[in-house]
Amino acid sequence: MDIVKIICAILLPPLGVFLQVGIGKDFWLNLLLTIFGLYILGLVHAIWVIAREN
Repeated sequence: MDIVKIICAILLPPLGVFLQVGIGKDFWLNLLLTIFGLYILGLVHAIWVIAREN
């Protein structure tokens, strides 16, 4: 299942975070990072959240 979350995170970082932790502070932070950080910061954060929650 983590592979699916990582693929979703690559395509749309907030979706990967949402699948891992739901709507919470990590989701909103990732959404802001993706919008204002030009995708790369959101992607890094999403991968970190997915790897951290195992």
